[in-house]
Amino acid sequence: MKIVNKEEFESIINQGSVVVDFFADWCGPCKMLSPVLEELSAAYPEITFIKVNVDQEPELASRYGVMSIPALFAVKNGQIKKSAVGFQPKPMLEEFIKNAQ
Repeated sequence: MKIVNKEEFESIINQGSVVVDFFADWCGPCKMLSPVLEELSAAYPEITFIKVNVDQEPELASRYGVMSIPALFAVKNGQIKKSAVGFQPKPMLEEFIKNAQ
């Protein structure tokens, strides 16, 4: 999964199905979520998975109303389809991802 900056973010989320993970390096639940998302990104190659570091991109986090992390957004052609906060087990994440398609 690629960590993106503000400039890359805009072009990526406007093209197809995207799952965005807002995270921070110091966040324990974010570290637990990362390998699960890596697995899912391999299982769903038609969906783009990206990460946004809230410490490096506070404007993006603010624009999307991120108050707690990890925060996930399922986006389709620039439109948010679903969001979730906190660590979630793989079956719940798979259901979440289906909303991005």
